[in-house]
Amino acid sequence: MKGHTFWSDLKNYRVLLLMLAPAVAFFLLFAYVPMAGIIIAFKHYDYAGGIFGSAWNGFDNFRFFFESGDAWRVTRNTALYNIAFIVVNNALQIFAAIMLFEVGGKWFRKITQSALFLPYFISWVVVGAIAYNLLNYDIGTVNALLRGLGLDPIDIYNTPAYWPYILVIVSAWKGLGYGTVMYLAAITGIDTEMYEAAEIDGANIFQRVRKVTIPNLYPTIIILVLLAVGNIFRGDFGMFYNMIGNNGLLFSSTDVIDTFVFRSLITSNDIGMSAAAGVFQSVLGFATIMTVNYAVRKYDKDRALF
Repeated sequence: MKGHTFWSDLKNYRVLLLMLAPAVAFFLLFAYVPMAGIIIAFKHYDYAGGIFGSAWNGFDNFRFFFESGDAWRVTRNTALYNIAFIVVNNALQIFAAIMLFEVGGKWFRKITQSALFLPYFISWVVVGAIAYNLLNYDIGTVNALLRGLGLDPIDIYNTPAYWPYILVIVSAWKGLGYGTVMYLAAITGIDTEMYEAAEIDGANIFQRVRKVTIPNLYPTIIILVLLAVGNIFRGDFGMFYNMIGNNGLLFSSTDVIDTFVFRSLITSNDIGMSAAAGVFQSVLGFATIMTVNYAVRKYDKDRALF
């Protein structure tokens, strides 16, 4: 089209571009500009030289991270926890969304949805305090009930084996409402004629869910899972730190890359090694999302992220 130039587009779509500007500025300032700091991972950082004036030390920071003996443990824990969170949380959120959609009572649906959403707004600091008051050996509610029933109390804060289950349950409880709302929105967007046709064909509620609801949720499920997979090597620092703290007895089963980096920075003040662990984490996350997205594209390119 004659006269169709960059400047004419800029003028014609100036209102839309102005609406987009805050989001672009946010990601530029908080996502792209800080990427220059990645060079800290390859330097022996000192405060006098700063980020760009410190001496280079190549891959020594990475070598220290891997030779510490903790790299495999925290990487394994981070990945396994996030896989468990993705599977359990999405399954419960889909189930809750379908249940709310099929429930006929308007007020019951609203009250239940609000109750499910409430934990999402509770700070992890508060959740950690609640967990401590429930699970503490001496004053915890759980052990008080066990003692009242004549049973032996459980020393949960000194037993690593319990914590994978506790953390998965707490994560599911806190994230249930938020995920349910997203899946419920996707369900309400399904064409009602499909449900009417299924009812005419004699399908019961379980058959409608299996043949209509779940197949139409596949695009939403795939997108949310792909987005979650991108963070599979990033632990929820707020959850892990506030639930576990600095309890070294539980590190074997609860320590993730984020808490390891934080403790390394606080105890050793080695910014270079901490940055190296963060770079390692980012590279793994990037490789994972690219691999999974490629697999989804091979199956159905319309459902991939890119």
